[in-house]
Amino acid sequence: MSNLQLALPGLLAESAVEWVWGDDFDEVSDVKRFEHTTVMRDEVVRAVAPRAGGVYVDVTLGGGGHSVALLEAEPKARIVGMDRDPVAIEAARERLGPVSDRVSLVAATFSRIRDELDVLGIERVDGVVADLGVSSPQLDDPERGMSFRREGPIDMRMDPNGETALELLDRLSDEELANVIFQYGDERRSRRIARSIKKALAAGELRTTLDLRRAIVRAVGPARVGGVDPATRTFQALRIAVNRELEELEQLISALPAVVCEGGLVAIVSFHSLEDRLVKRAFLEPGWAPLTKKPVVPSDEESSHNPRARSAKLRAARRVPAEEPE
Repeated sequence: MSNLQLALPGLLAESAVEWVWGDDFDEVSDVKRFEHTTVMRDEVVRAVAPRAGGVYVDVTLGGGGHSVALLEAEPKARIVGMDRDPVAIEAARERLGPVSDRVSLVAATFSRIRDELDVLGIERVDGVVADLGVSSPQLDDPERGMSFRREGPIDMRMDPNGETALELLDRLSDEELANVIFQYGDERRSRRIARSIKKALAAGELRTTLDLRRAIVRAVGPARVGGVDPATRTFQALRIAVNRELEELEQLISALPAVVCEGGLVAIVSFHSLEDRLVKRAFLEPGWAPLTKKPVVPSDEESSHNPRARSAKLRAARRVPAEEPE
């Protein structure tokens, strides 16, 4: 656990060490010098509506963009920042250093939110923020192997734990691989692609991300002019499978009722229909009141400045008393 821990009056277990709390907050302008492209920054802040003394969990900390935005909006709010990527934790530690008395950093997957809050002695929080997109540093780092635009190992992990994408490809049968590509990538040519990938693997021709793309192109042909690269859906599917992204999201959603206080707010930004469907369904369950009927999408201005934000959808809901069973 990080040594950047904050005081949480009234939320600590009796046996926990009481952290120091002061009322002499400086303005949060000391974090404004940090530059970071944060998707739907203002929309997330409006949805969560941080209040003085409130405790909020940013379960996808990244570089700290949403956390900074929440602290700017309410200097007396507190943040617990979680991320499975140790590189992201270190980047956020530097960015949030000037306000470290209001921040606690936790290196963990967000499915562990309940366990990690227990370690911190926190029973309930006032809000949770999740940005489910892959960060630009992860996509742009060839050593992560998440993109076919630069050559790198076939890895795709968001953290150093678990099997790599190459190990996954080796473990799965042709049929299992085709199912992964179809289910997580919505790729109709999944069987052809799976056969081509497994053939390249058996021939010892699958060592880098560019090798993987070549195997996919051999199955489906090159990209059309102005079209989406033929490897896009398969790379997405493998990344989702390697990082168990949908399972992680399901576990986060199931944990929220035991984490968020009554009246607390949750804002989740998703980037593909599989994620959005899970969030939409969860917020229609008893105990949640969606803030909008339809998801909020980025403005035209944001989409033009940050093309990776174009597919983002924000859904937010308030925690309300569950209906009493009859």
